[in-house]
Amino acid sequence: MEWKADWGLRARMGGTMLLLGLLYVVFIAVLSLTDLGMTGIVVVMGLFMLGQFFFSDKLALRSMGAHEVDREEYPELHATIERLCQQADLPKPTVAVADTEIPNAFAAGRSQKNATVCVTRGLLRTLDDDELEGVLAHELAHVKNRDVMVMTIASFLSTLAFMVVRFGFLFGGGDREGGAPVLVAVVASFAVWVLSFLLIRLLSRYREFAADRGGAAITGKPSALASALLTIDGSMDRVPDKDLRESSEMNAFFVIPIKSGFVGKLFRTHPTTENRVERLRELEREMETQ
Repeated sequence: MEWKADWGLRARMGGTMLLLGLLYVVFIAVLSLTDLGMTGIVVVMGLFMLGQFFFSDKLALRSMGAHEVDREEYPELHATIERLCQQADLPKPTVAVADTEIPNAFAAGRSQKNATVCVTRGLLRTLDDDELEGVLAHELAHVKNRDVMVMTIASFLSTLAFMVVRFGFLFGGGDREGGAPVLVAVVASFAVWVLSFLLIRLLSRYREFAADRGGAAITGKPSALASALLTIDGSMDRVPDKDLRESSEMNAFFVIPIKSGFVGKLFRTHPTTENRVERLRELEREMETQ
């Protein structure tokens, strides 16, 4: 398959960043109600943004208990990624493995030259070679589409707003007269968190379809990725609940999200596996007729 730029994805990424920019303005106005002062707000947000931008991939790896692996440890994994990068015309990313039985994978980073692709031990034990290739190509498609960078930046505002909601009353500094402005700031921050949360979910759902198509374009095997998605989805029930809970915060980045009840389905980060598989099968049929 020929790689095609997904203008629908690009439009959604641009729209997401524009709306998040407006939310940033609202959030700064909310923080001005606290005792931080404008200088303090600028300094705090600047430090958080720099930290999120430059260290988000490391934080993601740490949250999953992952570590970078070299060619001697995982020669076949490195060889597969190198071959797929050549097919996708991408620089080779950092390769990492997470020590968990959850069969999953994700990509993180701020650019195509500073990206990391991480797979879990559970994934390596669950998938066959063709299925693993399909998943790795899917993650490399995220890097090529640059939506990993957008998701990294987008998640910052949601995280920061949630921190204000959680620790908002500490900004009052014990001054009872300042209680009302702090309460307003907490309530407004909650609204910002909800809106940014929804924006991230809307982008995340579409970007998975784009990465599925991109991964199929890289390998030329849509059926392999479809098979991998079904295998991973069917294996989640065998993973201990404790492991699932500990990793659910990474749902927006995983190739298959961790199931989390009614609320999780309502605010799901991905399209349903059935819909993704059906689109991949349609793509397979299109390729067979060409």
